[in-house]
Amino acid sequence: MEPESLYNLLQPVKAVEPPAEEDLPNNIRWCRPHPRETPLTLDQECDLGEKRKHLPATSRKDAKFEELQKVLVEWVNTMLLPEHIVVRSLEEDMFDGLILHHLFQKLTSLQLEVEEIALTAASQRRKLAVVLEAMNQSLQVETHQVPWSVETIFNKDLLATLHLLVALARRFQPSLPLPANVQVEVITIESTKSGLKSEKSVEQLTECNTDKDQSPKDVFDELFKLAPEKVSAVKEAIVTFVNQKLDRLGLSVQSLDTQFADGVILLLLIGQLGGFFLHLKEFYLTPSSPAEMLHNVTLALELLKDEGLLNYPINPEDIVNKDEKSTLRVLYNLFHRHKLKESADGMPRGAPN
Repeated sequence: MEPESLYNLLQPVKAVEPPAEEDLPNNIRWCRPHPRETPLTLDQECDLGEKRKHLPATSRKDAKFEELQKVLVEWVNTMLLPEHIVVRSLEEDMFDGLILHHLFQKLTSLQLEVEEIALTAASQRRKLAVVLEAMNQSLQVETHQVPWSVETIFNKDLLATLHLLVALARRFQPSLPLPANVQVEVITIESTKSGLKSEKSVEQLTECNTDKDQSPKDVFDELFKLAPEKVSAVKEAIVTFVNQKLDRLGLSVQSLDTQFADGVILLLLIGQLGGFFLHLKEFYLTPSSPAEMLHNVTLALELLKDEGLLNYPINPEDIVNKDEKSTLRVLYNLFHRHKLKESADGMPRGAPN
């Protein structure tokens, strides 16, 4: 950072006293300015010796840093599909404990004695404290040992939130393909007797993978790096497989890119492979709106997850929007599992390499 810009960063701004919480209506919460929007200054509430971190714009735009956030958002949304909770921003959506509460219960199957909806800042902070304490116990870490706290999460500290979610993913879903060796430059600002002191450092968010502990590469991230004709060959093999399974229903598929967007054929295929039929009340056989299509696809992903066939986070909206890679990833998981089953049963595999 240039000396002049650093000087400007450290200039005091006029402090604004927040209204007393008891003077606010129950459904209104006073929001403190986010650290990245209002840099730390001496006239803000800051104890002597207190340190706060600032994430520069260059760090926020780092490709691996952005990829880490994307993977974690997709993972959280996949975990919370049954609750119909959608996270858009890790920085803005996690601070009040609501989503972390649902995520913890989903990961651990443990119930916490906290209010479901916390409306005031004080009640949100209390709920967040209970949730973080339970998470730390599940992670088997002490509060003073971890780079997150009630204060940092509640103040929408993105780095603290990322550290927490990475730890949860490593503990409860170690196969999640987090990008390796994600590190960003941060500026730590400290309040001292002589004024504000700043220093740069590098913060490590994920570890460097070794050949021994590296997670398997996602097959479709690798596939789409190959020549287009190889992608087409895989698509043809999957189309053949799908049509073999749907033949008894009098159905056929010509385009993987479009015919699975409404979730109907996907649900019927899952039922055929699993040996069951879904009741027509469970899904829309002729969906007429994006919401009905999303319902079908979400139900299909929940069934796949229950069967252990969803080993990579998939956003149902991507399939509805005809995202080729997401659709292929789901169908390949079905293809691969049932071809392995046929092989184990002594049947001819017939699957191309």
